[in-house]
Amino acid sequence: MKTLYKILFIILFVSLITSCNKFLDKQLQGTLTQAFFPATPSDALLATNGAYFTLRDWYFHFGGYPILDIMSDDANKGSNPDDQSTNLIPYNNFTFTPSQDGLDRWWASLYQGIKRCNVVIEKVPLITMDATLQNRYVAEAKFIRALIYFDLVRAWGAVPIVTTTTPQLGLTRSPKETVYALILSDLNFALNNLPEKNQYNSIDMGRATKGATRALLARVYLFQGDFVNTEKYTLDVINSSQYSLEPNFIDANGVNGNNGVESVFEASALPYDDTGKGGDQFGNTQGVRGSPNRGWGFNRPTLNLRYSFEPGDPRVVGTIIDLGQVIDGVLINGDPITPDSTMNAQGVVVERECYSRKVWTPGTDVPTQWGYHRRLIRYADVLLMAAEASNENNKPTQALQYLNMVRARARGGNSNILPDIIVTDQTQLRAIILNERRHELALENFRFWDLVRTNNAATVLGPYGFIKGKHELLPIPQSEIDISQGTLTQNANW
Repeated sequence: MKTLYKILFIILFVSLITSCNKFLDKQLQGTLTQAFFPATPSDALLATNGAYFTLRDWYFHFGGYPILDIMSDDANKGSNPDDQSTNLIPYNNFTFTPSQDGLDRWWASLYQGIKRCNVVIEKVPLITMDATLQNRYVAEAKFIRALIYFDLVRAWGAVPIVTTTTPQLGLTRSPKETVYALILSDLNFALNNLPEKNQYNSIDMGRATKGATRALLARVYLFQGDFVNTEKYTLDVINSSQYSLEPNFIDANGVNGNNGVESVFEASALPYDDTGKGGDQFGNTQGVRGSPNRGWGFNRPTLNLRYSFEPGDPRVVGTIIDLGQVIDGVLINGDPITPDSTMNAQGVVVERECYSRKVWTPGTDVPTQWGYHRRLIRYADVLLMAAEASNENNKPTQALQYLNMVRARARGGNSNILPDIIVTDQTQLRAIILNERRHELALENFRFWDLVRTNNAATVLGPYGFIKGKHELLPIPQSEIDISQGTLTQNANW
């Protein structure tokens, strides 16, 4: 487990924040004000470290709950039947409104993160210090700002652009194209000024890298349907020799793979049930409820997801925790007030009590579950993006190479399961790759956006309540529209 470092970083509306990785270990620095901070090279490090804090903010994770998975066919609300039913069931059945709980928190957390990045981008260049390190700090902040704006533009489309610490009042929504232009500009700067992963010292492990920037560029281009650039940047990551697949699928998200060979970029955390001490509640929100007491048990895998895996796919047990299972010597008994199985009026089982294996950390108590490192980019996703882009660029042989690398790791040496894909028809291979993404990346917050960007959302999610032309984007939080006094407008059909 990485050492956690504390920092004090004052910006705009934020008076005290702490960071999440070993490289952020700093003692509290006393009282600082925005007028004088940052002013020195050590301040520049503190400010940059502060930008990373957003990645551990509970609200950064979709307002606190994994609503994107809940909106997909991969997950139900979870927890016990009554817990947060008013707030979260509307995401399950697409009846949420602009005033729905969570939307405002997610929006506010993302913009708070942008403020932190803007302090670095605007103030650090004014400090007399080593130019290479100075540019690296700015590049790290621009990478994080691009990551945040990519969430904003995918979730809400046109959004206000803030690139200064002193923005004007009454900002309006910028077109999606303008937001994407800012994202690409930030990432290109980051690419030119960040080191590769292996060029960092161990104390700096977890910072943004060239590889993470290339992978995020690929993801941005993929979402825009630019498969030429998606292929280019995924191959740059692959050919860099900086990353590989964990031999064991569970380690791709588990503690043995923290900042490991498959981790392209992750939000690190420590096992304390306090964000200020380095904890991250993302894992606790989804952790096993009841016995052992690991968390709240939200984001429960659906039967649809369970039965969609190919026969014998080991990723089922690497994705879903079932009652009666023993993990790291711990027996999973679950929540006594949650039915083991829920049936419909016809007596058909429609839901089972189970949990996400992706967020499991060894332990039996709540604090240890707060130590989960959320993988924001991992190498398996890069390979699958490369496969998808290659297929769209009429390179089926190359597409199969990357797709089958992911399947080979998943089968774990068992030649009787998950045979290599040999299909070269573009349409058929497109569907196979999307299906592979579902199983490899299940419960990692990809499925909903994958369905939207491939125009499959209405077909797959229509039975759950998804309406084409409306639910591709979330509604702008009503509270933000009210605060803006009308300068912010609502998305169509909301």
